[in-house]
Amino acid sequence: MDELTNRQIKILKNVVEEYIETAKPVGSDTLDKKFNLGVSPATLRNEMAELTRLGYLSQPHTSAGRSPTPKGLKYYVTKLMQPKNMSVTDEVKIKEKVWDHRSEFEKTLRDATRELAQATKSLALSTNDTGDVYYAGTANILSMPEFFDIDLTRNVLALLDNFAFLNKIFERATGEGDIYVMLGDDLGYDYLSPCGLVFTRFGRGKKHQGTIGVMGPYRLNYPSLIPTVQYFGSLLEELESNW
Repeated sequence: MDELTNRQIKILKNVVEEYIETAKPVGSDTLDKKFNLGVSPATLRNEMAELTRLGYLSQPHTSAGRSPTPKGLKYYVTKLMQPKNMSVTDEVKIKEKVWDHRSEFEKTLRDATRELAQATKSLALSTNDTGDVYYAGTANILSMPEFFDIDLTRNVLALLDNFAFLNKIFERATGEGDIYVMLGDDLGYDYLSPCGLVFTRFGRGKKHQGTIGVMGPYRLNYPSLIPTVQYFGSLLEELESNW
């Protein structure tokens, strides 16, 4: 991966966070006025052009600002992101909501998927080892600008009815940690390139196992979403002894 200067890192971090919040390309004027980086707009434009050349940013239109690419977002997630852990109060509330069905694996997984959708305001999905797919929060993605594209929305929703296809995507994930982040080309299909997927596996090697995570545009709010998905995976691991 390229060696970025401290100034380029700060610019990339601010572009990513602004883009996550607004879903709009970020211009040098916005960076100058909002983040006070201590350099001139001309310098910002030059640095953003260099980040674009290196593949961390893209320029959708000639006169528009810049958007982070999947490469830029991966750099942010792995090197710059400050995780925002769930509060203990929120963790307890979620645990209470899935507790009643803790002895029934399928109901627990369905409840957990619903609660994950509510906690992240995104499309949550889960699978088990018998090929079932559970999902919740489809209405959440319809308010996201990326999913005003009806073809993209149709393709994402079609995944939810096809375990084998969805499982192929999960199997593409690499890494040794307990959380997987897949962006753009990682998903393996051009028509899913605007999307991001964060998931975790639970119950590996045990009686019941599966995956649970969130899918949406690749500008997902990773600082809060990743710890939330991790919590749900840990919760399912904890409840596994009841199944």
